[in-house]
Amino acid sequence: MYDLIIIGAGPAGVAAGIYAVRQQLSILVISKDIGGQVAKKAVDIENYPGFEKISGPDLVELYKKQIKANELEVITNEEVVSVEVKGEREKVKGNFLVKTKSGKMYESIAVINTSGAESKLINVPGEEEFSGKGVSYCSLCDGPVFKNKIVAVVGGGNNGFESALFLSNYVPKIYILEYNDKVNADAENQELVAKNPNIEIITNAQVARIEGKVFVNAIVYKDRVSGEEKKLNVAGVFVEIGYSPATSFLNGLVELNEKQEVIFNPETLETKTPGLFSAGDCNVSRYKQIVMASGEGAKAALSAYNYIKKNK
Repeated sequence: MYDLIIIGAGPAGVAAGIYAVRQQLSILVISKDIGGQVAKKAVDIENYPGFEKISGPDLVELYKKQIKANELEVITNEEVVSVEVKGEREKVKGNFLVKTKSGKMYESIAVINTSGAESKLINVPGEEEFSGKGVSYCSLCDGPVFKNKIVAVVGGGNNGFESALFLSNYVPKIYILEYNDKVNADAENQELVAKNPNIEIITNAQVARIEGKVFVNAIVYKDRVSGEEKKLNVAGVFVEIGYSPATSFLNGLVELNEKQEVIFNPETLETKTPGLFSAGDCNVSRYKQIVMASGEGAKAALSAYNYIKKNK
């Protein structure tokens, strides 16, 4: 039995853990990994207070050191599959039961969900078939594998441009495929890509399918202006079209918007279920930023402490 269980160990989860442990709570953090999307950040982070420039992996290493220094109990390589209120269900005060994919059950007085978001799929023929065989959702993880090969990046936002810039360190040619007639990456990213001769942007490109035998050897797209299908011979396809909130396991204990983001009390980060708080990229927000997720994690931890103090 814990005072608090934190689901996820990205920026929001780590911040929540650091703030909660200082309140001398018994805490368990359950997460697939440490760092969440930060661990997959391919380029340097230049807008995080205190750091002029830091890479995603380097920031994750600092997270790990701080977790160790604060003696936080963390279970990694584990996934939460359900959260329930013990005995009664919605809108009733009661201890929480958190179940993991391995079948283990943990109990706590309060829960902070910082489950973040999962990569969106393009849902075209070949994507699932060649996942891990040329189709990737993490350029930082898989980029070096494609050294000296031609690849495509699907998505003309910041994630797509940053992935392309990172990949240009390894590969001689990168195609960025953007569905719309204009890309929507930040001006700075667009300038960096424009200066890189290895990167070619193709707009009005609707991905039709991914082809290959054992591994990917081509991506086919439809030109949305001419209607013509075109093929690019590539060895890899990096999907960077955004993320979907990882909230399905919350079993109706939270109210969700049309994007499946968690609706919360802005003063406390508490959801519609007393004692269940939510922070980070899984929440309703126009902006998804590391510093904002960290702030929400800290606020949720302080709110959870007050809840636990009243109900313990």
